[in-house]
Amino acid sequence: MAEPGLRERKKQRTREAISNAAFALFEESGFDGVSVADIAAAAEVSKPTLFAYFPTKEDLVLHRFSDREGGPAEVVRGRAPGASPLAALRRRFLDGLDRREILTGLNDTPQALVFHNLLYSTPSLAARLTAHMLRAEAALAETLAEADADADDDGVSARVAAAQIFGTQRVLADRNADDMRAGRSADDVHPEAVARAETAFDLLEHGLAARFGKAVR
Repeated sequence: MAEPGLRERKKQRTREAISNAAFALFEESGFDGVSVADIAAAAEVSKPTLFAYFPTKEDLVLHRFSDREGGPAEVVRGRAPGASPLAALRRRFLDGLDRREILTGLNDTPQALVFHNLLYSTPSLAARLTAHMLRAEAALAETLAEADADADDDGVSARVAAAQIFGTQRVLADRNADDMRAGRSADDVHPEAVARAETAFDLLEHGLAARFGKAVR
């Protein structure tokens, strides 16, 4: 892959400077206590320049979702020959834990803690995040339907599977983030996070009946 040119590197540095300035201000004053003008001034750019990189204030936080490479639909499409969609998604989540990716919740850097605190405390961010996740879930469902060409249920099974996968990853990430906010280190939590992920993906792979299909007496 060719290295980005000077223009692209300059744009990336500007984008990072804006994002870093925003997070520093959000950490100090909260999301609602910071204006776009404040962020532009801190990043030493104009408001039009800021909006060219981040169309809304919420995007300054949520670009960590929207900029993510290898989202679930892409993971399924790019899986190795012979690998199942679920196996590819399991491997991708476990790799994310190993790399301490912010979206797995297993990241104890100051910026990651600010990121998760903002998501959990700001209604406008939660609403935008929900919309983004629903779009990503729909894309995964479409990709799963393509992988299950013999299905004849109008994609219902693929949509149910996508919802379960997204729900599983959200629960795992939330638990990891809770541990980080409680002051635990990512390195200490990592073995537990891996075990939880393996258990959760086993449930997805083998179904709920073995754990939750028994009649209540």
